[in-house]
Amino acid sequence: MAKVAITGISGFVGSNVAAVLSGFGHEVVGLVRTNRSDLPWPSRVVDFDLVESLTEATRNCDAVVHCAIANDFNRLTQDREYAYDSYVGMTSRVAKASVANGAHLVYVSTDWIMDGTQHMSLESNAGNPLNLYGFLKAMSEQVCRDLAEDSHAICRIAGVMGRHHAAENNPRSQDVGFGYFVDTLVRTLKEGKPFAVWGPDFVNKVTTPSLATEIGAQIERVISRRAVGNFHLVGDDAVTRLELAFAACEVFELDPNLIHESPVPESEKFAAPVPVDSSLSNLETKSRLGLGPTSLVDLLRAFRREIETGEVQTITKPEA
Repeated sequence: MAKVAITGISGFVGSNVAAVLSGFGHEVVGLVRTNRSDLPWPSRVVDFDLVESLTEATRNCDAVVHCAIANDFNRLTQDREYAYDSYVGMTSRVAKASVANGAHLVYVSTDWIMDGTQHMSLESNAGNPLNLYGFLKAMSEQVCRDLAEDSHAICRIAGVMGRHHAAENNPRSQDVGFGYFVDTLVRTLKEGKPFAVWGPDFVNKVTTPSLATEIGAQIERVISRRAVGNFHLVGDDAVTRLELAFAACEVFELDPNLIHESPVPESEKFAAPVPVDSSLSNLETKSRLGLGPTSLVDLLRAFRREIETGEVQTITKPEA
């Protein structure tokens, strides 16, 4: 079993990764800015501005999973120094600490490094970002390649469904990407209320959704194999926003007539262009990690079981 440090452990993706890794028997420790007695996992207070603090906090760790992001996109646009340091600077410091300790660096990236013009982009695609967020993530990927050349894994994710495992609610109900809205759609339709799927303009129209807990299970496979390079931890199926909504209705047995498409509220429009089709191919990833099928229907079924049982659900089983 591995000892794994996780940045962003109190966030949506980080909490799911922690829940899966600990459930699979690994030792998990969260790297946090302040004492967090509310977390279900051990944590260490770290000064994220100092490589020395990160190095000390990750000593004796087999892997460091870097999930932390700055989630205030308006501030990213308004304060470019803060934006750069929160992504590229932070990743550089985490990478240096990982290398100093001989730990495997696992960087959680995004489909938004793509420009949205290529369907099912390959793992070898270095990206062509359309906006500041995509640029910062692409730059952070390169930092990992440069600083941890032989000990990094870049794990791109997309359209993440799931529940927050360190807070009562997800950070947003819907955005111009694919994140979060399946959970909100299910909650809304269960109450018999209509649900507006944003579109067709000013949104990410097509992607390859996955489940947050399944991402955690595939990261476990990356860590167990100490795999190096680019990996696409996504589901097998590329879908539109409406297709995802209707698929969720079928799996959760909800009324699809309550779904309609609505323009993006002016207050929720992204400050720059977003990729139209950010779908990612996972064929090389499956081959390298020994992964089986992860269809959209199976991911949604796993999500339903998670909601109904309150227990972590994954398709990929532990390897270590």
